[in-house]
Amino acid sequence: MAGETPAQVREIVKAIYSTDSRRILASLIRVLGDFDLAEESLHDAFMAAMEKWAQAGVPANPRAWLVSTGRFKAIDKMRRRGRFHASLEDAAEHLQLEAFDPAQWDDQLLEDDRLRLIFICCHPALPRDAQISLTLREVCGLTTEEIARAFLMSAPTIAKRIVRAKAKIRDAKIPYEVPERVDLSDRLDSVLQVIYLIFTEGYAASAGASLTRADLSEEAIRLGRLLVDLLPEAETLGLLALMLLQESRRATRVTPDGEIVLLEEQDRSLWNEKLINEGRGLIKSSLATRCVGPYTLQAAIAAVHAQAKESISTDWAQIVGLYDVLLRANPSPVIELNRAVAVAMRDGPATGLAIVDRILERGDLQNYYLAHSVRADLRQRLRKTPEAVASYKRALSLAWQEPARRFLERRLHELEDRATYKIKKD
Repeated sequence: MAGETPAQVREIVKAIYSTDSRRILASLIRVLGDFDLAEESLHDAFMAAMEKWAQAGVPANPRAWLVSTGRFKAIDKMRRRGRFHASLEDAAEHLQLEAFDPAQWDDQLLEDDRLRLIFICCHPALPRDAQISLTLREVCGLTTEEIARAFLMSAPTIAKRIVRAKAKIRDAKIPYEVPERVDLSDRLDSVLQVIYLIFTEGYAASAGASLTRADLSEEAIRLGRLLVDLLPEAETLGLLALMLLQESRRATRVTPDGEIVLLEEQDRSLWNEKLINEGRGLIKSSLATRCVGPYTLQAAIAAVHAQAKESISTDWAQIVGLYDVLLRANPSPVIELNRAVAVAMRDGPATGLAIVDRILERGDLQNYYLAHSVRADLRQRLRKTPEAVASYKRALSLAWQEPARRFLERRLHELEDRATYKIKKD
């Protein structure tokens, strides 16, 4: 490509950075063997692209050009620093002599490098919290501030966690590779959990101005597809199915101005039938393995919702039954809360509320705003207005995401206005 104006080149570079910078970073980490050096070289390469492409035109394979340029920038940087540290000069020389052919770089190789990066970020030598933070930072490109908000922690704490994880990888000389098939299963649980956490943060952001972040959800689904190609086992299939089924509802989950639309109020004719059908097919393949796990069970629950053409026809008895199995496979207070909602739909709000009360009385989910929101809704349905108001206030005090806060405020004001009107009427 040639003849682009500087303004056009800037837009091309910005677009490639937006869509491919994490893939290119993954390749640079593999080539250079150093997270921080790769990050510096990535930015150097994009800066060089702004200048060089405006002069010579955009190369036929811009991604390969960026990896190659990033590598050369790193070698130059290591040589400059090598004036003070002989080991860096040796490393630069070794890197210079390594075989490197940019012509061989294609999209598949970039995808392979990204999968390698996931596995190194999820290495069992790292603590689980470090695995998650490192993956969100390096694979998905979240800032430390965004990760901190997701986990309700301070940015310096997350930054220290990431620095320690990188140092552990470097000092332990953890290989940058996808494990051999015999070792994959031992690493799979961590990888699945991290991919789903990425998807969850994109599907229902823990903080911020928007309910969803499509970039994160799409990234998680892309990673899920890569994992299924590599290892088509029951839970990799189940996780991808779950993400696709949940993603199928994205367009109906918020109004055009960003307000939350509850599941029972969503226009199901707008759900993405293609994603639903693909998800159902993956569930079928997962069930055929007879090794059903938590992700497949959650996907099956999502599929029951997708079957119902309208909310009133949802098979709540089947959903409760699936939650019963899921709780035995993966005991969790959040799953227990979700089951309580299904029980309330099947047996009435009083029965569901009793379960939610027990969860909260145990001390579980006391700081989880959705638990108090569910309790508020069930109390409201039982006409326990003062108790419902108290629960909505508690939920509001814990919610960090702006659409959720606006939703809770609306519910709270409606209840308070109704209570005031009733007092005046009486």
